[in-house]
Amino acid sequence: MISLHVSMTSQELKVIENNQLIKSYRISTAKNGAGEWANSEKTPRGMHKIRAKIGKDCPINTVFVGRRPTGEIYTPELKNNHPDRDWILTRILWLSGLEVGKNRLGNQDTMRRYIYIHGVPEEVDMGIPGSRGCIRMRNKDLIELFDMIACYTIVHIEE
Repeated sequence: MISLHVSMTSQELKVIENNQLIKSYRISTAKNGAGEWANSEKTPRGMHKIRAKIGKDCPINTVFVGRRPTGEIYTPELKNNHPDRDWILTRILWLSGLEVGKNRLGNQDTMRRYIYIHGVPEEVDMGIPGSRGCIRMRNKDLIELFDMIACYTIVHIEE
């Protein structure tokens, strides 16, 4: 059984199967650090699961807004036309908290906060915090991960 382990300290996502490290990816978590509250723009800690996988078979750099492909493919020109967009590209792994009172239900609900693992433009730095709460990945890495895991895969996020 595969599980994912996210370290905000090392800015790394590890894929674990049968207690063995299968793959490791550089990521970028929240610029504001760790936290579970709505509107905090922080990455929630604790146990989660992949609630939904969105974007299967979409081309690399597909732009998503509200978890729906817009029909756009990200380019530097598109970025110039929309400088304030929080770019969500290629695939979305939508997280749902598993710990009531910590990351599930109420003002701390990860899924209601729309926290994802998602792709970003290539110029976005990995290995340093920079997101608005989500876990960012390189698009090619995300496609590989997306194809490797199933819905309901456990994701442990730690500081």
